[in-house]
Amino acid sequence: MNSRLRSLVRQATACTLCEAVLPLGPRPVFQVHEAATILVAAQAPGTKVHASGRPFTDPSGDRLRDWMGIDHDTFYDPRRLAILPMGFCYPGRDRSGDLPPRAECAPAWRQRFLDLLPNVELILVIGQYAHAWHLAGRNYPTLTATVRDWRAFGPDIIPLPHPSPRNNLWLKKNPWFATEVLPELARRVQKALR
Repeated sequence: MNSRLRSLVRQATACTLCEAVLPLGPRPVFQVHEAATILVAAQAPGTKVHASGRPFTDPSGDRLRDWMGIDHDTFYDPRRLAILPMGFCYPGRDRSGDLPPRAECAPAWRQRFLDLLPNVELILVIGQYAHAWHLAGRNYPTLTATVRDWRAFGPDIIPLPHPSPRNNLWLKKNPWFATEVLPELARRVQKALR
């Protein structure tokens, strides 16, 4: 890892920007290396990821790896995949599920990291908060409409729903996702990894 990225990783890992409002305290979770050719732009860690300190160590990660057509070792190789959630720390929970990523995180860190990832060829944009940032102005009012028009974002970006088991109903209601998007997702992932 180059010195600029190493320094930024140290700074972000030590971040306490939202400490006062994080129910489990700060524990930034992400994965980066300047050689990465795929960026997984996710939402925010859940409690299992907070506990492990590693991105997607939960059923969402199992499903995402399946969607991508890659194994555990490939997914966790930072020289191949960068994983940058919109919020690096677990934001807490309300009655309907996990809270949105903390609003302070992306402005503080996101562009600084993106500027140091020159080899990214494919960005997987997962969930509405990542859609809002990465597709700024090109996303539709709903996640479903954005994902449905996935071809409009070119060969380097694929908008996705969150792979959480909480989205099983969405996946059932939108069978086109499995038949149209997932084969192309796996193909583009393999191309970017070559």
